[in-house]
Amino acid sequence: MTQNYTENPIQVNGTAMRPLHHLHVPLLLGLDAIPTAPIDLHQATVLPEWIDYNGHLNMAYYVLMFDNATDQFFDLIDLGVDYVQRCQHSAFVLETHVTYQQEVKLGDPLRFTFQLIDTDEKRLHYYFEMYHKKKGFRVATSEQIAMHVDLKTRRAAPFPDLMRQRIGSVMAAHANLARPDGVGRSIGIRAKS
Repeated sequence: MTQNYTENPIQVNGTAMRPLHHLHVPLLLGLDAIPTAPIDLHQATVLPEWIDYNGHLNMAYYVLMFDNATDQFFDLIDLGVDYVQRCQHSAFVLETHVTYQQEVKLGDPLRFTFQLIDTDEKRLHYYFEMYHKKKGFRVATSEQIAMHVDLKTRRAAPFPDLMRQRIGSVMAAHANLARPDGVGRSIGIRAKS
C-alpha cells in the first residue's frame, strides 16, 4: 500500500512525524523524482530519557535514531515492517560505524540525511548524517551495510525485482554524488610522529 505521509503522518515514539522528503512510500517508479542529493529522510527531538549523566544525548540513542532513519529508507524501497509481514523477508544490519562529532542536549531538534553508497543483489551500503535542525551543524554520522534475509531460512536472499528497481532508482540518483569523507574509515589511535 502506497502512503502519502504529508496527509497521514507516521508515529515515532508517540509523536506524529512527517518525513522531510516528498516521496511516496514505497517509491512509485516513474513518478517519484529521487533527489540527486542526500535525501532528507528523518527528523527527531532529543527526549529527556535519552540524556545521560554527562548532561547530553547518550550514545545508545544516536544508534536508535539512526535505526529509525534506516526504517524510513527501508519503507521507501518497500523493505519495512509491511514487507516483512507480507513476505517473511527482512534486512539485517551487518556492520555499522557511528561517529559522534558534536554533542546535543535535551530538546534539540535533529534531521537526518541519507545517501546510498553501493548495492548488489543482496546488500545495501549507505550513509547517514545527523544535523542540528535549527543550528545546522553536523552532530553525527552512521555508515551501515545491511543484507536482505529470508526469515524462514535465516540466510541471505536476493532482493525481489520491484525492490531491486526501487534500489536502482535511488542508486542512479546518488551515483554522481561525492563519496562522503567518513565512508570506509577505520578506527584506531594514530601514532605520534
